[in-house]
Amino acid sequence: MAKKFIDIMDTTFRDGFQSVFGARVLMNDFLPAVSAARDAGINHFEFGGGARFQSLYFYLNEDAFTMMDKFREAAGKDANLQTLSRGVNTVTLDTGSRELIDMHAKLFAKHGTTTIRNFDALNDVKNLEYSAQRIKHHGLKHEVVVTMMDLPPNCVGAHDAEFYEKCLREILDSGIEFDSVCFKDASGTSSPEKVYQTIKMARRLLGDNVHLRLHTHETAGVSIACYLAALEAGADGIDLAASPVSGGTSQPDILTMLHAVKGKDYDLGGLEVDKILKYEDVLHDCLKDYFMPPEATQVSPLIPFSPMPGGALTANTQMMRDNNILDKFPAVIKAMREVVEKGGYGTSVTPVSQFYFQQAFNNVMFGPWKKIAEGYGKMVLGYFGKTPVTPSADIVELAAKQLNLEPTTAPAIDIADQDETKSIAYTKAILEKEGIEATEENIFIAAACKEKGIAYLKGEGKVMVRKNSDIIKPATKSGSNQFSVTVNGHNYNVEVADGFDNFTLKSITPAKESSQPKDEPKAVSSTGASNEITATMSAGVFKILVNIGDSVKAGQIVVILEAMKMEIPIEAGCDGEVEEILISQGQTVEDGQLLVKLK
Repeated sequence: MAKKFIDIMDTTFRDGFQSVFGARVLMNDFLPAVSAARDAGINHFEFGGGARFQSLYFYLNEDAFTMMDKFREAAGKDANLQTLSRGVNTVTLDTGSRELIDMHAKLFAKHGTTTIRNFDALNDVKNLEYSAQRIKHHGLKHEVVVTMMDLPPNCVGAHDAEFYEKCLREILDSGIEFDSVCFKDASGTSSPEKVYQTIKMARRLLGDNVHLRLHTHETAGVSIACYLAALEAGADGIDLAASPVSGGTSQPDILTMLHAVKGKDYDLGGLEVDKILKYEDVLHDCLKDYFMPPEATQVSPLIPFSPMPGGALTANTQMMRDNNILDKFPAVIKAMREVVEKGGYGTSVTPVSQFYFQQAFNNVMFGPWKKIAEGYGKMVLGYFGKTPVTPSADIVELAAKQLNLEPTTAPAIDIADQDETKSIAYTKAILEKEGIEATEENIFIAAACKEKGIAYLKGEGKVMVRKNSDIIKPATKSGSNQFSVTVNGHNYNVEVADGFDNFTLKSITPAKESSQPKDEPKAVSSTGASNEITATMSAGVFKILVNIGDSVKAGQIVVILEAMKMEIPIEAGCDGEVEEILISQGQTVEDGQLLVKLK
């Protein structure tokens, strides 16, 4: 009897890169591995979308559409190239208008996409309807998704097999047209038994002719068991990655899964061990210079309690490294549990996973529930759709007060259509003002990436790739024999003694930290004089809102910092006139660093 053929999608170049490197891998570095994968017999790739859209403009100074075109050339004309889309959010963290949702599908079809996997983190079917329609309209295959995770202990009301059956029935009742169905667990926290019961249920509802697949991550350590459970329950496809971007926060390795099904009646894509070994050798060589974050390769026993997706985990730790606050990561993960419990049980997958992390980050940095993150607040207020269960009333009240917004039950797409800033005309006007050609690609880049998209289009983008050569930065001399050295984001003072033809190390000590407590930054900090405006935390300079000579009032926002994809306003502590601006846009500043001086 012939073995059952199981379709394998290689997630290496999208979710693998996202999960291990926070999506920061340059196209010319990895394209040889795409050809090697093709030669190994792989013809189904996840190659774009998700965070591998915005990140190219934010961190790589590369064009996602050019990358997709080159990927198609390397993979071959017959390959099934798949992207990831977030329903009404498409490839952003915010909701899009109908115009932008249509443009997303049109452009992705133009640039080599075969299939779009389309999900909503809240499992609100209304958020999938229009995006599904446009995907099919532009000739693409549509893979509709039910998102999964496990809830923290003692939480009930969603994320069991019965809940997923309800979600699938709503999709079927809505009339959404689809070519395949995927159950997607971005945090890898679902138990094998729940996976088995869920896939079994879906096969019963869908019949034998609908392609059914599971997507999970190794983050919680149960991915192989979950894939085996899914196959036993009747799944037709699973997602795997290639080393060195497999396991840990990513998908299981192709070779590991081939080993796991030995003796079973499954043919994993017709793939052969020897050919995959050659492919992985090429990929290792392509990525040998990239810094491998230790957290990316780990299985975490805490993730089922605070379900953080692999792709979001390393994206956030990379941003924390950039801002020299990685030491706060364990506390933020711990704080996430309460954030999930009170937030309405949206699935921890982008953008909701980012909302969870941002709120947990705020709870650690500013004190529990002192500052509601905008995305999290809008979610509990209903601006991203209906959450699986009602969020905690006290959190809804806090969000409404801090964001000055009323709760809503209006469809998220209708709210977006009413927002002028999400119209094509609005974005065209910005491009015209900046002297940038208003092609459809440029319009979408600017609409999806805002200021950073404009910076890219103006040739002002930055490359922020973390390679091994960047981990120990060059020393900066502060005295005749004294140096300041940064190692893995930590500052040290080093003193050496002169010798005849070399130096002798005299001392190495941690650099003095800012005197301001980092656990509870204030809205405005000071270095000792009220006319000195300093950073409240390590962050990037997003906007400078004043010029030298401007008069400012106490409480006026003068600088906006950016950390963890959030804007942090910095206010003046007193009335005065701007005497000196000691920073520039895009610069990274430390906690307590002087930004603006008043007189």
